[in-house]
Amino acid sequence: MKLSGSDILVRTLIEQGVDVVFGYPGGQVINIYDSLYKYQDELKHVLTAHEQGAAHAADGYARATGKVGVVIATSGPGATNLVTGIATAYLDSVPLVAITGNVPNSTIGTDGFQEIDITGVTLPITKHNYFVGAIEDLADTIREAFRLAKSGRPGPVLIDIPKDVQVAKYDYEPQSVVQPDEVFAAKEIRIQQAAACINAAQRPFIYFGGGLITSEAQDELLQMAETIDAPIGCSLMGISGVPTDYPRFLGMQGMHGHYACSTAMHHADVIIALGCRFNDRVTGNRAKFAVGTKIVHIDIDGAELGKTVSPTHGLRGDVKKTLQKLLPLLRKTEHLQWRSEIDHLIDEEHAGLDSREGMTPRNVIGTLNRFLGENTPVATDVGQHQMWAAQYLNLKNPRCFLSSGGLGTMGFGMGAAMGAAMGTGERSVLITGDGSFGMNLNELATAVANQIPMVILLLNNGVLGMVRQWQTLFFDKHYSNTTLDARHTDFVKLAQAFGASASRALTLEELEHALTEAFACNGPYLIDCAIDKDEFVLPMLPPGGSMDDIIVRIGD
Repeated sequence: MKLSGSDILVRTLIEQGVDVVFGYPGGQVINIYDSLYKYQDELKHVLTAHEQGAAHAADGYARATGKVGVVIATSGPGATNLVTGIATAYLDSVPLVAITGNVPNSTIGTDGFQEIDITGVTLPITKHNYFVGAIEDLADTIREAFRLAKSGRPGPVLIDIPKDVQVAKYDYEPQSVVQPDEVFAAKEIRIQQAAACINAAQRPFIYFGGGLITSEAQDELLQMAETIDAPIGCSLMGISGVPTDYPRFLGMQGMHGHYACSTAMHHADVIIALGCRFNDRVTGNRAKFAVGTKIVHIDIDGAELGKTVSPTHGLRGDVKKTLQKLLPLLRKTEHLQWRSEIDHLIDEEHAGLDSREGMTPRNVIGTLNRFLGENTPVATDVGQHQMWAAQYLNLKNPRCFLSSGGLGTMGFGMGAAMGAAMGTGERSVLITGDGSFGMNLNELATAVANQIPMVILLLNNGVLGMVRQWQTLFFDKHYSNTTLDARHTDFVKLAQAFGASASRALTLEELEHALTEAFACNGPYLIDCAIDKDEFVLPMLPPGGSMDDIIVRIGD
């Protein structure tokens, strides 16, 4: 059956199980959009307000569902507008296929109108990318891109398709959905050595990241914790990997992690690290991190083993399959003294929790918690609100916390919350700040046009809160360009102008009422929630600091 290149593209996406794509049309993808029109009954396209929003929506869809997200953009500025979204997915290991159009082959290299070497631009931020110069390569290239995106450590793949390839015709033969590459456990000898190390531990600590969620190894993690009597902590990307209320779970570790979690990890004699990167937000001053502590690091990406910290035992392999072979080698044990120390740390943390009344971040997130379902996806932007969400949200199931960890992308959350809602069929929640929200608030138009059920909880403090916090603590209160309230933006009226429902909450009672309305609303609902500009995210490791320098209250 001979089809045009654009028809082959759309038919192959459908063949690979894609049910929704996000994007924005333009001259060099107009043929693709004509094909999307033909097949609109089989493949839904969501028109966003900006290509960056489309990339983040595809990313959120992928994070929430575990499927490959797909985004489409035209050449030139359309393609370059995807770059931040692609980089966000790359640094957080999210399976994404980005499809861009380009000028015809005959124009490539002539600096034609809206020509850009997008494969060159995105080479450092993709697992792989393709320039499809011939139509006979198109279908198989798309299939290969899907295989790569979801194999091993997931990530984004870009396919650039010149205009003449979209127009040309070629035979198309449907194929089955491509499967990711088979994953393997680490080598037996490595597993045996790791087991011996763990069995000798007196103060074991289990630390996991997003790789545990990707591997779906939650059950094995919990079995290990019960077997070796160990507390559990996670990175930002690991949040939702285990239920927040699981008794052994101490929460997020790191620069703004829970005091008990970060301190326990600091005092452990063996750290079992599962699917994580040990980036600078986790370690602080690496020269002072885990001194004298043995580290067992399991990761599917061998490049992460020893990249930032030197593990005693580095095990390259799938987390789930490796744990399945490791667990039978572990002795059932109790560490009563270690457990007592952990309980003391938890008591210390609880004694220092913010117990003030009123519209504090903890009380605001606590109020939201009462409305969350077991599978409600919660997206965040980046800043103080992101850390408060990480610290205080109560989550039950994996893939319910969507946040930009590696790149720290302000403006990520709006698209991600839309994509998550469309992928899961659940009402999503976006927790954002007035700084981050301003980056991509134009996507309110997309949410309204598609009547996406989502609650936008805007923590409005009139400042760029995280930068202001640093300016307060380390720059003698030189508040250089971090004050936003002078803009006098009325976010309630703004949301209503887009066609969304909205209200303002100045008290917890008003917030409760607003959330009740928001969770009953058929489309997007924004709540402008006022908080004080001088609220801090604590604990905090100062820049270049270690656990010896942790700040748990102002004045430390």
